[in-house]
Amino acid sequence: MQEKLAITVLVITLALFALVMTLYNLMTNKKEDYNQIVLSQQEYDSRTIPFKRGDIMDRNGTYLATSEKVYNLILDPRQIMSDQEAFLEPTITALTDCFGYDRTEIANLIQEKKDKQYVRYAKQLTYDDKDKYEKYKKDQSEALKKNGKDIKGIWFEDEYKRVYPYNSMGCNIVGFANGDGMDGTGGIEQFYNTTLMGTNGREYGYLNDDSNLERVIKPASNGNTVVSTMDANIQKIVEKHINEWEQNTGSKRMGVIVMDPNNGEVLAMANDKAFDLNNPRTLRPEYTGEVLRQLGIKEAMDDYKRKNKDAQPLTETNVMEHYTSEEIMSLGTQVAWNQTWRNFCVSDGFEPGSTEKIFTVSAALEEGAITGRETYECNKFLEVGGHKINCVSRYGHGLITVEEGLMKSCNVVMMRIAQQMGKEKFYKYQQIFGFGSKTGIDLPGEADNKTLIYTQNTAGPTDLATNSFGQNFSCTMIQMAAAYCSVINGGSYYEPHVVKQILNEQGSVIKKVEPVLVRETVSESTTKFINEALFKTVNAEGGTGKAAKVAGYRIAGKTGTAEKIPRDKTNYVVSFCGYAPADNPQVLVYVVIDEPHVEDQPHSTYASEVFEKIMTEILPYLNVFPDTDAESSPLPDEAAKLPDQEGITSETESSSQGETASGESGTEETTREVPTLEDGTPVPDEYLNPSEEYVNREEGDDGSNLPAALPSEETTAQ
Repeated sequence: MQEKLAITVLVITLALFALVMTLYNLMTNKKEDYNQIVLSQQEYDSRTIPFKRGDIMDRNGTYLATSEKVYNLILDPRQIMSDQEAFLEPTITALTDCFGYDRTEIANLIQEKKDKQYVRYAKQLTYDDKDKYEKYKKDQSEALKKNGKDIKGIWFEDEYKRVYPYNSMGCNIVGFANGDGMDGTGGIEQFYNTTLMGTNGREYGYLNDDSNLERVIKPASNGNTVVSTMDANIQKIVEKHINEWEQNTGSKRMGVIVMDPNNGEVLAMANDKAFDLNNPRTLRPEYTGEVLRQLGIKEAMDDYKRKNKDAQPLTETNVMEHYTSEEIMSLGTQVAWNQTWRNFCVSDGFEPGSTEKIFTVSAALEEGAITGRETYECNKFLEVGGHKINCVSRYGHGLITVEEGLMKSCNVVMMRIAQQMGKEKFYKYQQIFGFGSKTGIDLPGEADNKTLIYTQNTAGPTDLATNSFGQNFSCTMIQMAAAYCSVINGGSYYEPHVVKQILNEQGSVIKKVEPVLVRETVSESTTKFINEALFKTVNAEGGTGKAAKVAGYRIAGKTGTAEKIPRDKTNYVVSFCGYAPADNPQVLVYVVIDEPHVEDQPHSTYASEVFEKIMTEILPYLNVFPDTDAESSPLPDEAAKLPDQEGITSETESSSQGETASGESGTEETTREVPTLEDGTPVPDEYLNPSEEYVNREEGDDGSNLPAALPSEETTAQ
């Protein structure tokens, strides 16, 4: 009997020991797993707390982009169906009464998802929507409870919606954020994405020592605010006049940049393809179904070529064998979006035309190749590499000075100056002025066009001649504007930028974006010479920029008219780059119009007139005060003075002066600033933009040795 009792006690003891060991194992090794099971049975044990994406403001504190709190409607079918009699009908009624949802659809959804605890039914409801529901529930609560019923399984999840108060204004500078706010496309939204981004917070549920559910909240860290250099009022003015031009005349493309020449700040930037930042994927009217189809076919052909490099390229006739109609339309839509969002001012290259001429003169002055006092004989053309390249004046300018060469936009003067300077010095200054390299502007998609310009090693005499007056090489608007600023401000090349400050959530400045001085380009004396010449270009008799005059202000600037490829006298890029006041520049405006829709031959006056309208409004706004003598009086006497250049002897100077005095220049020149042969026909394409057979060949008699990638209609005029 005692033995049986002892065995029983031993068995019980071992069982208890095994139980203790099992419990110990559960407590030590399985605690988290069981906690998760318990927590999963609790209501909303853990949730994400979204961050608020940082705001974007203009320089005056105007909100250009902000994030508004919105709410996602979440359903918990498991809780609703836990007591179908009590919860289902009141909950469905609440959803239909408050939000107008379809009763049958909600009922079916709850039945289908009855085991789910989280179903996102609606997104981005407003605070008013949420408040309406909460008031409804409160009002109905007492009556429902009397009948043993209640509204259950409805709750709201916080989220933020990106909002652009001014819709399309500044779209290329601002850019837009994608739906979840985690990344941006274009503009500041993309370039400063990490600055604008924050970190999501989290609410955690856990069991304390007494097995009670506790909650810990890790708050979200919101993004920083970006203060741009853009002035919303100036941006509005610029966009107003772009729209006016497009409505009244129109063009293939158009762009305007407004900059502070003394620090590189971009005050405004716009082009003709504005889009609504709140609805960026809404296509512009010109993208019809047929246009999208054609874009899609071309993109499909390119897509096939990229993916099948060794296969025979597709043609328009067999592309449908590899792509469906839906795929082609989708590809076409993508292309249309990219074309719309593309920033013409920083991403597209074009031949600048005569706006380049100030750099030819500036480089020669800096290198001592000229003193600025030379005179040249312009007899309609200059023979270079066995070909006669015409001036802008069909009759020639006669005896003309360097200053008059800028005022009257004389090609012959520029070609002669470039010859005196030589290839090495000319292309050295092309690099100093930033052509062929990115400016470093804090916007995505900047082009450098380095394959579309010449170098000392690739340029021949004809290339040097045409480059001297802005033909046969490509630049972007921001490259040209930044280079201009450096020449007119005393020689300081500042990196152009669109952001001024970074603020934290409390509004304190955590980073101030100081102007970045990249290099010095010219001397003060060269700046004074150029400013005087460009002042006379606008205000003196014979100057090409008279249409840019603004009453009461000392306006200076340079016109540009470049004939596009193919050089058939039909397609032109016209431009005007100007600033004020001429003797102390405070603001620069660069206007480019690609292929104006006009019946006559396009000329720079169209761009000059747009410039005048913009400047007329922004100068008073910027508190640049008028000068009553601005139109008639020259700049201060010392402005045009140049010190004697070292190393220039009387013999050297004499040999460079084209000593034939045929008297005054002929009649007023035409506005066509393109190279032509003696008979009036354009310089053959093989000298301006030849086919592949001319690439990499040795420099011949005509010197038309070209860079590895050539300008084309597509790359220079998009």
